[in-house]
Amino acid sequence: MPNQSSSEPQWAAYVAIDWADREHVWEMQPVEGGPCESGKVEQTPEAIEIWASQLATRFNGRPIAVALEQSRGPVVFSLTKYSHLHLFPVHPSTLAHFREAMVPSGAKNDPGDTRLLLELLLHHRARLRRLQPDTEQTRELQFLVENRRRLVDDRTYFSNRLIAQLKLYFPQILRWFYKPASPVACDFLLRWPTLEAAQKATPRALKTFFAKHNCQDVERRMEEVRKAVCATHDQAVIRSAMIMVQATVRLIQTVHQDISHCEERIEQLTKSHPDFAIFDSLPGAGDALIPRLIAALGTQRDRFASAVEIQSYSGVAPVVKQSGNTKLTHCRQAYPRFLRQTFHEWALHSILKSTWARAYYERQLSRGKKHHTAIRALAYKWIRILYRCWKDRLPYVESFHGDAQKKRSAENVSTQNAVVELQCKKVAGFIKVVAVNY
Repeated sequence: MPNQSSSEPQWAAYVAIDWADREHVWEMQPVEGGPCESGKVEQTPEAIEIWASQLATRFNGRPIAVALEQSRGPVVFSLTKYSHLHLFPVHPSTLAHFREAMVPSGAKNDPGDTRLLLELLLHHRARLRRLQPDTEQTRELQFLVENRRRLVDDRTYFSNRLIAQLKLYFPQILRWFYKPASPVACDFLLRWPTLEAAQKATPRALKTFFAKHNCQDVERRMEEVRKAVCATHDQAVIRSAMIMVQATVRLIQTVHQDISHCEERIEQLTKSHPDFAIFDSLPGAGDALIPRLIAALGTQRDRFASAVEIQSYSGVAPVVKQSGNTKLTHCRQAYPRFLRQTFHEWALHSILKSTWARAYYERQLSRGKKHHTAIRALAYKWIRILYRCWKDRLPYVESFHGDAQKKRSAENVSTQNAVVELQCKKVAGFIKVVAVNY
């Protein structure tokens, strides 16, 4: 058995679970020894309750280490409610590469993956991080900001579909409204889904509609509607596209409402969060990025030992590959995409709000760096600053960072301009050449 870390509890058993949609394969190695035990458990709350209760009864509620190939999902959320089960998530790529190393034939099955997970837990647990959920408020905020981004992506998808259909028979909408997926454009299409229907509308109806939606240049809009020419007279195209357009518009309106509800809850959680003042002080972190940054770091100050861990985990820090005289630097391949996107977008917005960030970005461009490379470099610096503010529970002060930069620049200039003289000194019976700065 592996040596237990001083920070770990005295485990009663080690369990590995290869999760699936309906049924999970598990394998267990009790600490007192004996053969490994294995079995299956269904993905139902009742079956998991019975399985977890049996383990608690058998080992008198003592802690059990559990390895599984996910950090969130149905099985994870089902197991976190049991205090005697301590979860160790294993990244899918880690298990895949471990399988390639241990099973050169390429064979794969659920019991085999379970044994590999158990071996990782037993012999390489120091490389795994135990799942320690953050506060309920922080985790809800994290789920909400991720769900909001998915809803925004859905809105973009439906908007592109709407544009493609409108180009078939009603392209004027793309010129009359800045965004075809905007509320005013959606309402217009639901009321007048075709150019013929819009031209048959009375001037009073059109004027009332535009005035209700606070549109500018009402007379010009009405004139454009009257003079517009049909893109096609093929009724098969018009009728089929019209049905798809109205269906897509209703989907867009539903997503609009869901995004609004999501943003309301995010705002409530963000402003009541204990770390809100820290993140609210960051330049460029507005209403959309503050909750994402709070969710990125959380409230557990011992989660990251240094800023380097955040830079590496988020994928902002580059990876260096070196072999002999060859040295390559490139972006990380395995990292949370949404997390890196958060730091990237924050660094981009900070350029407009922070003097030093703007100067650093322009300096990177002057050195021949591309836009996104310069933004990642800026994000790398911002993470160091954010980590110190977060760790010390102090808000960011722009003037403090500017003064520190000036001080370092002055020290560098002083060092570069120093007069260096070489002298010979006798030290411990040996003559050494030393440099003396003036």
